[in-house]
Amino acid sequence: MRKIVMLLIFACYSNLSNAQEGESGQYQLFKSKTFVKNPLDLRDPFKRKITKKKSTQEKNQASMSGNYSNFNQNLDGLPIENLMVTGVIIGDERRAIVKLPNEKGEFTSYYIKEGMRIGMNNAEVKAILPGGIVLVEKIRNVYDLDEYLETVIPVSNK
Repeated sequence: MRKIVMLLIFACYSNLSNAQEGESGQYQLFKSKTFVKNPLDLRDPFKRKITKKKSTQEKNQASMSGNYSNFNQNLDGLPIENLMVTGVIIGDERRAIVKLPNEKGEFTSYYIKEGMRIGMNNAEVKAILPGGIVLVEKIRNVYDLDEYLETVIPVSNK
């Protein structure tokens, strides 16, 4: 019985090795597999695929969303004496909501962010804090020298 089993195993092994062995000594099984030239070019299988969003769709949706803002309006000619801070948005890019009266006496809301220049003297918004905003304006004093005035406008309750 042992001899028959050994003979059968030997016959199967010799047929298998003769059928798969090619001219170069490599098995046909390995020749049919793909070959990776540079393994460092492969994507990491444990990271998510990065999908790029189409910019044309974003632009179309932004124009069709119904959200309108006066963020790009110029606030250069408006006096900062009547400026009222009504809200502050804290985040990556800090913004504040301010109200200014127009010619009719009605208040109009504007969004401002740090670095913007507002007012007649080009006062720069230096900081937006939870309690208010800090404006810095450059003026000429009586000695004809540049002087910087800091104005802190707190958040109003009105």
